[in-house]
Order: sequence, then C-alpha cells, then structure tokens
Amino acid sequence: MFSSRKVASLVAVVALAASGCSSSGSSPSASAAASQSSAPASVAASSAAASSAAPSSGAGCTVGVSWNNYQEERWAKWDEPAIKKALGTAKYIATDAKSKSEQQLSDVESLIAQKVNVIIILAQDGTAIEPAVQKATQAGVKVIAYDRLIEDASTLYITFDNVKVGHLQAQYVFAQKPTGNYVIIKGSPTDANANFLRQGMDEVIKSAVDSGAIKIVGETYTPNWDPPTAKTEMEQFLTKAGGKVDAVLSENDGMAGGVISALQDKGLAGTVPVSGQDGDQAALNRVALGTQTVDVWKDARLLGTTAGAAAIALCNGTAMDKITNVKPFTSPGKNTLNSILLDPDPITKDNLADVLDAGWITKDQLCQNVKAGSVKGC
Repeated sequence: MFSSRKVASLVAVVALAASGCSSSGSSPSASAAASQSSAPASVAASSAAASSAAPSSGAGCTVGVSWNNYQEERWAKWDEPAIKKALGTAKYIATDAKSKSEQQLSDVESLIAQKVNVIIILAQDGTAIEPAVQKATQAGVKVIAYDRLIEDASTLYITFDNVKVGHLQAQYVFAQKPTGNYVIIKGSPTDANANFLRQGMDEVIKSAVDSGAIKIVGETYTPNWDPPTAKTEMEQFLTKAGGKVDAVLSENDGMAGGVISALQDKGLAGTVPVSGQDGDQAALNRVALGTQTVDVWKDARLLGTTAGAAAIALCNGTAMDKITNVKPFTSPGKNTLNSILLDPDPITKDNLADVLDAGWITKDQLCQNVKAGSVKGC
C-alpha cells in the first residue's frame, strides 16, 4: 500500500503551501490538465485536511519552472500538476528547453525578466545552467534544482535519493544473478544523477566485480537518457559479448525499454534481469510480464508537491535551511547545498499492487497481455 511515510511527508509539505485554489499562469502544454491523475484517497484526504487548516500562502508570488524537455510524459502527467496544486494562488509560468542547454539558459533569463520570485529548474545540463543560476541569484530570485543537481550552493536541491535508487536497482538484479556478465547502461553524462545511480550500484556489486564473480562486459553513458540510443548500445554490447550477457543495470525505465527490445530480438527477454526506475506505465507492465525485474518507483507527485511548497516558503521569506525536511548535502563538487532527499520504492512482481493502491496506474494498463493470476495485482 501507499506507505504511511509518504503520506506523512506529503501532508507536511502541503501544509506549507496549502490552498483550495488552482494556480494561475501558463504551461508548456495545454494537455497537462487533461493528463493529471488524482492522488490516492488517503493522500487526498490528508491534503484536504491540511488545506482547511492552513491559509493560502501563494498570493503575491510568481513561480517560474524551466523544464528541460516537457515532451517527456512524466512532467506533464505527474510533476507539473503536483507543483501547480502546491503553489495554490501563486502565478505559474513555465518554459520548455526541448533538451537544448542554450535554450534553457535563455528561458531562465526570460523568467528573471518576468520578475518571478522563485525558479524551479529541471536542468538539461547541470554545469551549463550555472551562469543563469548566478544571474537569478544576483537578481534576488531563489532557485530550486529540481530532480537534477546544479553545483551551486545558492540552490535548494530537491530530488529522490538517487544513490539509494541505484542501490535498489542493483540489489534486485544481483539477487537473481550474483555472477556472470553484466552490462551497465547509464544516463546522460551531463546529469549528475547518472553518477549517483552508478555509485549506489557499486555498493551492491563492487565486491563481486573485484573478485571476478561479475564481469562488466559493457558500460556507457547515454546522451539525454535516450531509449533508441540505449537499444543500439545494448545491441553492440550483445555482439561484443557473443550474446553472453547475464544481467543489465539500466538506470531508468525509458532506456530499459530499449535494452529489453534488443534482448527480445535475441530471444533473451525475460531470462536476463533488467533494472529501471521512474514507474513508467510501460515499465510497470514489463515487470508484470516478467521482462523487467525491478522498477524503482519515485512518486513524482510527492516530488512536485515538495518543490511547489518549498517555492512558496522561499517566496514568503523562509530561509532555505529552515524549510521542512531540509538537510545539508555535500555534492560531488564539494559544495554544501540545502537539500530534500525523498525515499524511492522498489516495485517487483511481488508488490505490483502497491502502484495500483496508490492510483499511479490502472489495472488495465498494468496487466495488459499478462496472464490473469500470474502476478499479484493482475
């Protein structure tokens, strides 16, 4: 079931910025509202209680969001609706960089010019965006690094614990294949999360790699976390290893889809354990079908709610280190950032009912082409 820890966390952040009204302002896509899904009943009830107890705190605030690539399903379906709901009566302005770092720099400068109080940035490139962050800081605009690290101590870093995500991915794959040939498909080299995930994987597999029990026969970064590129990478590693690949650590669901497509072409899908993350509909269906071993679920509704509530708190003058659940985080660049790290949940064939109970996916979506009764939830 939807964990009580998540419910408590969601209520805590909603209480910072609860409001019965929707935020005003533009979105990169008019379809976002239509794609919004409701939160689980337990969360909705708790949020409603928080709303009735707390006055609207978004009035007079303008919050900008710089999306790196709004075309990805997740942002419009889960993250943006949660952000907007938490913003209450604040004005909302969004931009879409369409996976272009240069465009994102321009987008952030445009948001600064529109006199936003806070900018939430989902960085295409955590390094390339730094000049724009510095301009925002100089203009008195608070910056939230959303889901992806920006190496700037002036930002509030809000994400899931990505080292733990990588640990969980490796844990479940390693449980099935503690020896043999491994392939590691990492995310974008410009995204620090790719390295955090790899760090977590090493917590599980490093000793086996050092002993020779596991041999890494292929490892690469994947620009833009691109699924077709991941498929090509997997095809190349399969060829290089003579088809002898025993396990694949894929850092997200989109790339896992590409990996599994390559495995299917060789008749290996379902026999080679594969990891992923994000709770994508297709990936959860693959878990039910048995072609993906684990999908580490990061409930984007909680992430969006946390960021929206933090934005209102910052707009209202709350210091970053005084925001609910903020703790210091030492970045790879040795910067100390204020951060909120949320807990992920591993989803396997044994607990698929969790995502159903949480209202994250419908039974028809989860169980498409799955034999009835073959896994829990279907």
